Order: sequence, then C-alpha cells, then structure tokens
Amino acid sequence: MDKIHINNLEIFAKHGVFPEENVLGQKFVISAVLYTDTRKAGMTDLLEESINYGEVSHFIKQFVERYTFQLLETVAERLAREMLLKIKHLQAVRLEIQKPWAPVGLPLDTVSVEIFRKWHSAYIALGSNMGDKERYLSAGVEGLQNTEGCIVERVSDFITTAPYGGVEQDDFLNGAMKIRTLLTPEELLDRLHEIEQEANRERVVRWGPRTLDLDILLYDDLILDTEELHIPHVEMHKRDFVLRPLCQIAPYVCHPVRGLTAIQLLDIIEQN
Repeated sequence: MDKIHINNLEIFAKHGVFPEENVLGQKFVISAVLYTDTRKAGMTDLLEESINYGEVSHFIKQFVERYTFQLLETVAERLAREMLLKIKHLQAVRLEIQKPWAPVGLPLDTVSVEIFRKWHSAYIALGSNMGDKERYLSAGVEGLQNTEGCIVERVSDFITTAPYGGVEQDDFLNGAMKIRTLLTPEELLDRLHEIEQEANRERVVRWGPRTLDLDILLYDDLILDTEELHIPHVEMHKRDFVLRPLCQIAPYVCHPVRGLTAIQLLDIIEQN
C-alpha cells in the first residue's frame, strides 16, 4: 500500500494517569502513517480520490482534545479505530503518540506508544436447521452488519444441504459471507457467539441441530491454532456445504495451509 505521512503534530490535551494531568493538560506529539492506494489520485489529480492530510490532521486534533483517557495505549487505540471508521480510502494506519512531559521523575526526552491497525478480510460460514432457517441466517448477516467495525461486503445464496456428522436431524440451510472488520479473530469469535445466543443457539450435541451456526473460515491469510479458535477452519476443505456458497462469492480465495483456492478444494470433493 502507498503511504501518506503526518509527522510530529503537536496537540495540547488532557490524558494521563494522574488527576492533575486530566485537569491541567500537557503537550502530545502525534505522527501518523496513512496507508491507502494513491494511484487513482495520482493519475487524475483529484483530491477526492486520495486522503486529505489537512483534514486528517484536524480530525486527529479534535479527537485527542475532545476525550480524556488515562493511558496512551487507549488514546492510540480509540483514535486509530475512529480514523479507520470515518476516513474514506484509509485501509490501515500506524500511529505514534509521544508524551514529552511524562511525569516520571527522571530526565528523559519522551515516552511514546506506537500501534498499527488495519481493515481485515474474513469469510464466515452460516448454517441453520431449526425453525425459520432463512430468518435465522438473515439475522446472522444483519447482526454482523450492525456491529461497529464490521462491514458485510458479500453474501451468498442460501442452499439446502443434508446434515453432517451422523446425527439424525432436519436438513440445513447454509451460506457464506465476506466481511471487512477491525475486530481481532478472538473479538470476532466472541461477537459471532453473541449473535448465535441472540438466536437462542444451544450447544448440546456436537454437529446437532441449531438455530444459527456462525464459523470463521478464513481471516486474511492468518494461520491460528489455539484452544478456542482454529483458522483456517479445520474442516472447511472437507465440507461441500461450506465450499459451495463460499465459491459463489470468492471462488479464488486461497486456503493458507493447503495452498488451494476454494474452487479447487470443491473440485477435489466432487471428484471423490
């Protein structure tokens, strides 16, 4: 990605652990690297096709002056999130927030916090085989669309499939969606569980009937294996009811472990 730099923007604001810092205030120095695609702006010479660094500088100043936080980490996190949500064309941001007058009782030049935040692409599988299945799947899509820091970009058709796992139950309605998100994988998983709970999902029998099932299939090209979360989804390459709707919206998205696209994985299943 291309970069636009804003270096050493000085702002007087009221952030700090000590009460007097929140009352008297002090100087903060903020630098930002704005990641975007400048190609179209460069070819057309149109400011609206790029990021207006003057407007962004004022955006940063107004945000940092408006709120009071104890930690530099919180200032950086909240500011980065607000920038990514509000600034058109911004794909990622690197922020450094310096505190030259930090009250540590020792001679120093400055202390600072630096973070990098970006939009992520994630693919989510949806399933339901209880009650009004289409309504439950639509509620899953709507739940993510209404989540701050999540944008639903594409949703597949919903397809009817036979149940998986050997448990006798009704047929499933399955789908897939692509989202952009500012949530970490763990935060996204927590949000999916909340949406399932809103649909009265009960986890009683593995592979058993459920009102709504939401699974993270892919998250960027991340490979993650923890007790709570496995990305890519460990069984997605075996499941045609996952791959068929996924291929409808992203046939060439690549499985980061197997090195094959979704449509190649589906071809393997269909040939066996």
